[in-house]
Amino acid sequence: MRRVLHLRDLVLYGIVIITPIAPVPIFGLAETRSHGYAAVTVILAGLAMMLTAVSYGRMAAIYPSAGSAYTYVGRSLNPHLGFLAGWAMLLDYLILPVVAVIQAALAMARILPSVPYTVWVLLFVALMTGLNYRGIRTTARTNTWLVVIMSVVIAAFLLEAIRYVFLHRSVSFLHPLYSPGNFDFRAVANATSLSALTYIGFDGVTTLAEEVDNPRRNVPIATVLVCLLTLVSSFVLVYLAQLVWPDYATYPNVETAFMDVTQRVGGILLFQAMGLLVMLSSFGGGLSGQVAAARLLFGMGRENVLPRRVFGYMHPVRQGPTLNVLLVGVLVLAGSLVGNLEQTATLLNFGAFVSFMGVNLAAIREAFRTPGGRPLLKSLAPAGGFLFCLGIWISLPPIAKIVGGVWFLAGIVYDALGSRGFRHRPVRIDFTG
Repeated sequence: MRRVLHLRDLVLYGIVIITPIAPVPIFGLAETRSHGYAAVTVILAGLAMMLTAVSYGRMAAIYPSAGSAYTYVGRSLNPHLGFLAGWAMLLDYLILPVVAVIQAALAMARILPSVPYTVWVLLFVALMTGLNYRGIRTTARTNTWLVVIMSVVIAAFLLEAIRYVFLHRSVSFLHPLYSPGNFDFRAVANATSLSALTYIGFDGVTTLAEEVDNPRRNVPIATVLVCLLTLVSSFVLVYLAQLVWPDYATYPNVETAFMDVTQRVGGILLFQAMGLLVMLSSFGGGLSGQVAAARLLFGMGRENVLPRRVFGYMHPVRQGPTLNVLLVGVLVLAGSLVGNLEQTATLLNFGAFVSFMGVNLAAIREAFRTPGGRPLLKSLAPAGGFLFCLGIWISLPPIAKIVGGVWFLAGIVYDALGSRGFRHRPVRIDFTG
């Protein structure tokens, strides 16, 4: 591929993937679970992601591939561990559109409360599946314009929030960060697993490694910069929201609490604008997530990882994995109706942090295997990333660990059967679709 992308291009790409309103959907949940310290959880999650971003950047320079964690862990550590990292990524592919539909439905249920949440779920899943079945895709230009609109609304919120705080401030500026006798570190650590969702997607920058000039320098810098910029912008949003609404126990709706904050500072117009942005952003993410999951299942069917007749089917006219699109649509519908935002978000993080820990371990291995000296120094960031991610993963709620653990155990059994007791190489997962 032509190496035409520069550092600025990578950073902009990462910001488009994460979106400027990333902390908005999970703000209320993080604020409630942390007992009023959502801003602190954003910082802790950001530190874990920045250290992990260093590992992703280094591994992308060595193994540029669309497989990301699956490739890095498989080539650097062990093919079977790579398969399990890929299996964890598959869980994320399947859960991501569920999270997106729930977020979109919750936002619209607040804007039009006369329409039940279930109706919005049915509508979004039907529309999303119908568009993907017909092969209609969102374009990069559409996503870019959406980011521009988000930025305008966010800027309006920031101005109104700053004005409101100086006119109506009722707590100390340090209140969102620390309040003597009220800071519960265990609650903060537990909520950090939710705030980590803010940064999901930063690793997408590494998939462009083959198209970047000077990838050994620019890819690691870009991944860290994307996480840093996300940390700063998310912290400012959450910090101001906490100053505007310091009593987290009084939100009318915890799952859409940020929308209530925007209404307090900017009235019903800003409330509706933020809700529509959450809906559009979530729907666009769900649309892309559903087709990505369908194509991953198609790749696994084509490689006989899953039954080829069903999962390897390609529609002769639409040239798409239509059966997989329908299957993922059914799974998204069931997950959106049965689960809630907190459950699905933490389950998403179960798979994500398994992959993150694997990449950090792979980066440590490469630090000692790659010529150039100072392996201990090169291992500091990956080791820190691994420990941070491990701590966040341990703090996940029991339901996420149980469901994720069952999924992971199924992957181990499948790998054992497919490789005849781990004596042969595991089956290949094709993340290129």
